[in-house]
Amino acid sequence: MKDRLAQLKEKSDAGGDDVEVPVENEAFMDDFFAQIEDIRTSIDKIDESVTEIKKLYSTILSAPTSDQKTQDDVEALTNEIKKSANNARNKLKTIERQLESNTDERASADLRIRKSQHAILAKKFVEVMTKYNEAQVDFRDKSKGRIARQLEITGKATTDEELEEMLEGGNSAVFTAGIMDSKINQQALNEIEARHKDIMRLESSIKELHDMFVDIAMLVENQGGMIDRIESNMDQSVGFVERAVADTKKAAKFQQEARRGGCRRMPYHLLTCHLPVHPLVAETVQSLVCQTH
Repeated sequence: MKDRLAQLKEKSDAGGDDVEVPVENEAFMDDFFAQIEDIRTSIDKIDESVTEIKKLYSTILSAPTSDQKTQDDVEALTNEIKKSANNARNKLKTIERQLESNTDERASADLRIRKSQHAILAKKFVEVMTKYNEAQVDFRDKSKGRIARQLEITGKATTDEELEEMLEGGNSAVFTAGIMDSKINQQALNEIEARHKDIMRLESSIKELHDMFVDIAMLVENQGGMIDRIESNMDQSVGFVERAVADTKKAAKFQQEARRGGCRRMPYHLLTCHLPVHPLVAETVQSLVCQTH
């Protein structure tokens, strides 16, 4: 067996010299991965904050009027999301400019890595910001619905267009003054005014993030082909691993049976497990298995 393994080693050595893969500017790549980790951290923070702010939106909608602490918590989370979003966007744009300024037409390994990492994180950023935007729009629609129901209860029913026009005024005093002439009790008036203020704060936040969102969304759209290829490769890798694990289990079962009933020839496809194994290696493994009995 030792002679056989020596022969295999000689064949392996004769197959070619060691290939040294150059790494372009190692310090630059270290800095790049530090930026990537920073972006990923910012995106994760946004995702966590969106989950929390959705809970606060539900709390606000379930109460006639929201307390000051809840409003302060919403404002704090909103500011945290803006801060993290600005950080992620600025770093993504910086990396984008670096990639565009690379005039070397050769597709080096580190350049491909940078492009794929940038594309994946840009898409992830858009996904989490879309989640946030959907939460905001849902909260706005439900708040507007509460106002419409209160007005309907008091006999001052309004169309959606009329309500939007009233809301777009942006001034709570003017908004409530427009409904003071109706027979509306103070509690209903307070809720309407509170919902209106909620919507105004929300509108301001949506406008602030709009340009940033569109900017990155366009970038992701332009990189759509690259992202699709990356996801396809990831899916193929997952499928490969699943098949390899399944075949490994089959090989283990076959080996157990061989131990009980004497050495049998192990199916070649179970030895390879979908990996490009040289027939000599498979033969050696088979010999090793048989020697255990």
